[in-house]
Amino acid sequence: MPKTLSTLRPGERAVTTRIGGEGALHRRLMDMGFTPGVRVLLERAAPGGDPLQVRLRGYSLSLRREEAAQITVREE
Repeated sequence: MPKTLSTLRPGERAVTTRIGGEGALHRRLMDMGFTPGVRVLLERAAPGGDPLQVRLRGYSLSLRREEAAQITVREE
């Protein structure tokens, strides 16, 4: 099973390999800067595990865990 952004632990780095989702979700992830080959760092997860704070392309953003599960990654 491929590793996704939602399975990373805080402090782990990875490189995106595939951006999933359909329609508006796919477009939204791409607009936020998630494209294949981008380096990402999972900075932290909220106490309940949702949302996740991710750093990429020099900025931080928050994603729901279900959105992060659409982004396939490989370890850096």
